[in-house]
Amino acid sequence: MANQLKMAQIHSILTLHARGWSYRRIGRELGVHRETVKRYVELSEAAASDGSEMPDRCIQNRPNPPTGSGGQNRPNPPAGSSGPTSKCEPFREQITQALDKGLSKQRIWQDLQTEHDFDGGYDCLKRFARRLAVAANLPFRRMECAPGAEVQIDFGTGAPVVTPEGEPMPAGVKSRRRKTHVLRVVLSHSRKAYSEVVYRQTTDDFIRCIENAFHHFGGVPETLVIDNLKAAVTKADWFDPELNPKIQSFCRHYGTVILPTKPRTPRHKGKTERGIDYVQENALRGRKFSSLAEQNRHLLDWESQVADTRIHGTTRKQVRKAFEEIEKPALHPLPVSRFPLFAEAKRKVNRDGHVEVAKAYYSVPPEYLSWQVWVRWDGRTVRVFNQKFEQIAYHVQQDPGRFSTNDQHIPRQKRSGIEQGATSLLRKARLIGINAGRWSEQMVACRGLEGVRPLMGLLSLTNKYESVEVDRACELALTHGAYRLRTIRELIKRQGDRQEQFEFVQEHPIIRCLSEYDDLVHTAFTKEKSA
Repeated sequence: MANQLKMAQIHSILTLHARGWSYRRIGRELGVHRETVKRYVELSEAAASDGSEMPDRCIQNRPNPPTGSGGQNRPNPPAGSSGPTSKCEPFREQITQALDKGLSKQRIWQDLQTEHDFDGGYDCLKRFARRLAVAANLPFRRMECAPGAEVQIDFGTGAPVVTPEGEPMPAGVKSRRRKTHVLRVVLSHSRKAYSEVVYRQTTDDFIRCIENAFHHFGGVPETLVIDNLKAAVTKADWFDPELNPKIQSFCRHYGTVILPTKPRTPRHKGKTERGIDYVQENALRGRKFSSLAEQNRHLLDWESQVADTRIHGTTRKQVRKAFEEIEKPALHPLPVSRFPLFAEAKRKVNRDGHVEVAKAYYSVPPEYLSWQVWVRWDGRTVRVFNQKFEQIAYHVQQDPGRFSTNDQHIPRQKRSGIEQGATSLLRKARLIGINAGRWSEQMVACRGLEGVRPLMGLLSLTNKYESVEVDRACELALTHGAYRLRTIRELIKRQGDRQEQFEFVQEHPIIRCLSEYDDLVHTAFTKEKSA
């Protein structure tokens, strides 16, 4: 299966393209083929954000390795070296090929003895192999950045905070001496920096420090180069890292991009690595502070009075002057408001279609039952996202123990008749037949609210009987004025006849005249007297 870009990398592509970067430059910066960059930009412009297959990635910032077989393009050992020629020199090609294959020096020495009658010792071969390795090394490429293009960020150990005797201890703190972490943010072009200390390297602390740096600089750089700290990177990968979703939202808010460095490669952010050493050695070594605020005030003054006024050893320019004249105008403007902080976590959708947040419960669409979703809450609202980080639910945050259920999240099959209402049920009853609709309307008019359940029972009869039978039973019930559901059931079972009304007739063969009844009564009384 082809690889797919993560949402963080797609966002980086689109953000950099919006800033006018070329496809080639974006691909070189992100380690993605320029055609892949072009495809995602075109998909974005067509309002389609689905992932697609990713071509082979290009190698960035590395010179081509030596080509040719047998190490023909490898540089020779330094000329003019003293001492006799090594016994391994006639076998340079064979040794180089064996080293390229990954064979051990012991194996190469054994093969030379058996296949080429090599009479040199093992130490001779080891020295020659070391010389080949030194000659094959290539120098590191130094990268300099355009104004406003990049800022490098890293954590280091700050000065301790010692609570004075007699002052109350903060809640949950057992020792008066607390360790701190200093975050240093260095603009790569001018070396203008911002430093701030925190107690913990959490995502919220990381975001607030960077945000404070942006406001200190008065603008936003194009890219943020960080290492793979857990506060920002959930899964380290040089080509396709996974960023914390909150960090992604922060970057979207400020219109910038985070580019984590290669794991275990500190030289990729060498400017801030040296900057951490500088602030530790010059500003904090041998000091201790009574509070975090006191240490941050000291760092702010030190940055302004010491770090900004120095002539940088590489750029040979004063840091403050280079920043104000060259780099600050190149920074992007700050947004109107700061980034709203929120809490977030993964949640599994329960069997009742709700997720739990701060001991309250919030509904999600039924298709996400038993899924893992992302939830964000800020004390006012609760938002739920799927794995593609598309918002699928929005709620007002509730008190603990309360439920917030969106009507659209209740499946149609799980809606009771009472929830659907009498109007909806009557509409369904009319679909059974004309008589069923008339019987339902008159039954509800006669029985009121308690007629909703019999109406639901009438609709359920269609699961067992044909609609024609139910409609015929309703017709018969109407003639009798019967509005009980049990009557409908009995009529369906017995298929009862319609009650007929007959006209009274005055003459009929079986009906005698009244005079005959009068004679009969007179005769009966006469016989009674005679007896």
